[in-house]
Amino acid sequence: MCGRYVSTRGPKDLTRLFGVKDWHSEEALEPNYNVAPTDDVYAVLERAPRDSDDQETARRELRSLRWGLVPSWAKDPKIGSRMINARVETVHEKPAYRRAFARRRCLLPADGFYEWQQLKDATSGKARKQPYFIHPADGQVMALAGLYEYWRDPDVEKGDPRAWLMTCTIITTEATDAAGRVHPRMPLALTPDHYDAWLDPHRDDAEELRGLLIQPADGHLDARPVSTAVNNTGNNGPHLLDEVTS
Repeated sequence: MCGRYVSTRGPKDLTRLFGVKDWHSEEALEPNYNVAPTDDVYAVLERAPRDSDDQETARRELRSLRWGLVPSWAKDPKIGSRMINARVETVHEKPAYRRAFARRRCLLPADGFYEWQQLKDATSGKARKQPYFIHPADGQVMALAGLYEYWRDPDVEKGDPRAWLMTCTIITTEATDAAGRVHPRMPLALTPDHYDAWLDPHRDDAEELRGLLIQPADGHLDARPVSTAVNNTGNNGPHLLDEVTS
């Protein structure tokens, strides 16, 4: 799974890297070295006007969404804290995700992500969990495959912008490369040549879309042990990425 990640790039970089046409300056976020479930995160997505089949009308946006997908039919948005990940093997058929998979796909920019490995302490012999920061070896941004959804708050009046909540989830796959030595699952990052097809809201063929979700090539990820300070979601800052002796 992916329960924590790093996202430090700002709108200027992200709009350039992903060819974004629209972004909402009021949704600007601070760099986050310890992104946790229910945090607001940047997402790249494409939306077309309702009832339009003209592909030219879809525009690429940079939006701030809450991490943890809340299905449109959910009675309580708190369910989102348990829906931060969707497995690539079943995402197209699970009731909570299948509509979003067909219509509302996004990319979640990340510098890398954290995973924990259970180790035995050399001194005490007790088991402990060592966090690792896993990231592209070349320092490039990761474009994590994601889905987004809208949830209508029935307690807020129609027309009030607070009536709608936009949330997202990260698609995960079997871990490869350095990530596989730490944890069996990892977020699935798309290659740039698949960005356009993945974001295109007019594509809805499940098998074609699943074909875009290939595992990353070996040799692209590095992993380094970092401080257990990352375990506390209240801790933040670049020091969390510093390598420690595991």
